[in-house]
Amino acid sequence: MDPVLDVDWAAHWTGLVEAQAARRPEPDQGTFWDRPARRFQRSIERQADPFWQFLEPWLLPTRTVIDVGAGVGRHSVPIASRVDWVTAVEPSQGMRELIPALENLTVIASSWEDAEPAPADLIICVHVLYDVAYPVPFVEKLQRCARERVFILLRDSGRFHPADWIGPADRPRAPSFRDCFMLLRQMGVAPDAAMFEHQASLWYESLDEAAAECRAVLGQDWEDAPGRAWLEAHLRPQEDGTLLYEVGVVTAGVLHWKPGS
Repeated sequence: MDPVLDVDWAAHWTGLVEAQAARRPEPDQGTFWDRPARRFQRSIERQADPFWQFLEPWLLPTRTVIDVGAGVGRHSVPIASRVDWVTAVEPSQGMRELIPALENLTVIASSWEDAEPAPADLIICVHVLYDVAYPVPFVEKLQRCARERVFILLRDSGRFHPADWIGPADRPRAPSFRDCFMLLRQMGVAPDAAMFEHQASLWYESLDEAAAECRAVLGQDWEDAPGRAWLEAHLRPQEDGTLLYEVGVVTAGVLHWKPGS
């Protein structure tokens, strides 16, 4: 068996996502992301975004953009100042409530699978695919809706969240950049790739907030006493009263291509 060519990468991806979901049952992605929305906003406001620098050359005043899984508008908002129109697709009400209203920004309250946006020149999909069990139709829809280019950004380093350290060592991992590259090749897509490293940190309002988020991520693998002890040992109090978790250097990659090429 060829360890690359004989692997069904779509099935491999589905297996990774379903193995995690089995240990962390959630009603839907929108509900899951309601809880950490404000924590997520605090964290991204305090650190650099290398993807924004990478994307800038494609942001022209006449272009339109769809931001799939827009979150709190981390990319939709600055992109809106550079292009004609942005459509932000976001299923989480908690996330959507933090997206500021802009004249050239439309927000669609939906998952990507159920959304019906007008086609756009560029589509970005940043840190979204980790929990998508069936990536092929998801990516195919990205291609159908993009006139000029699709961008998918995913991490390619190991542990990122505190829960990744608190949980058992054999806990199933999420799909990563390299899984996505192989999936795209299986789909007949030949993407360009760019990788970068950056320092990442997470900020929490309290130990209870951090514990609640880790409990949601880990599901049945969460143990309260040792979990809280780990967090107390690794979250550093800040002058403003928040707690800082230093992730360290994160490796991420962008896969991008022109649909139909």
